[in-house]
Amino acid sequence: MDAYSAAIAAQPMAPNPDLCRKHPMATRILMIVTSNARMGDSGRPTGLWAEELAAPYYALADAGAQVTLASAAGGAAPIDPGSIKPRGDNEAVVERFLDDGALQARIAATARAADHGGADFDAIFFPGGHGTLWDLPLDAGVTQAVERAFAAGRLIASVCHGAAGLVSAKGPDGRSIVAGRRINAFTNAEEAAVGLDQVVPFLLETRLRELGARFEAGPLWQPFALRDGSLITGQNPASSKAVADLVLSALSEPKRHAA
Repeated sequence: MDAYSAAIAAQPMAPNPDLCRKHPMATRILMIVTSNARMGDSGRPTGLWAEELAAPYYALADAGAQVTLASAAGGAAPIDPGSIKPRGDNEAVVERFLDDGALQARIAATARAADHGGADFDAIFFPGGHGTLWDLPLDAGVTQAVERAFAAGRLIASVCHGAAGLVSAKGPDGRSIVAGRRINAFTNAEEAAVGLDQVVPFLLETRLRELGARFEAGPLWQPFALRDGSLITGQNPASSKAVADLVLSALSEPKRHAA
């Protein structure tokens, strides 16, 4: 088990209570994941963090949303091997994912993000995993989907390293979409704690601050998520369900605005 996996496994998982009510809706969510399976020149395996896919996917789908899965390159999206424990030792939502052949088949055959218009969906959701840092910021299709969604006032959500999908996008005014916004993601302290601060191509918290975000963080490894207008962000794997719940709450509002 690597340092990141060990750090996540060592933390107590705070309960994520179900929403008080379901949201019956014909809602379309575009969930964009990484296509990258290696941490740069280090050769270390990476990819999509299983809980950060499974927890929001089932929260959204169980509430009636139609979730479309896409990735930067399309095709099979890699799952970070460190995010999967032996059967029976995972969080319940990850065990559900491992038993879900249909969802695993969809992860093995994702569409390209470039083939979907972000404004055609009610929300875009970025699960994390270290793989995102290498491909999402450089993928023109991902950036275009985010920019179109932002301009149309759609919700844009991310958890942990999924915020890498936000860093290249600009609003209609030419400024970063995170400029002046309360934003959260995997913190510099958490990156250092797992020993990857010298491996990743950039520190996500630092990059978001450089782009003008008002970065806020909770305690290391604990659930923390926040919303600022159309942007909803969460800190780490434990925050996955909390981000999805904020998305569902925002989708239930009579009117949504980009501001």
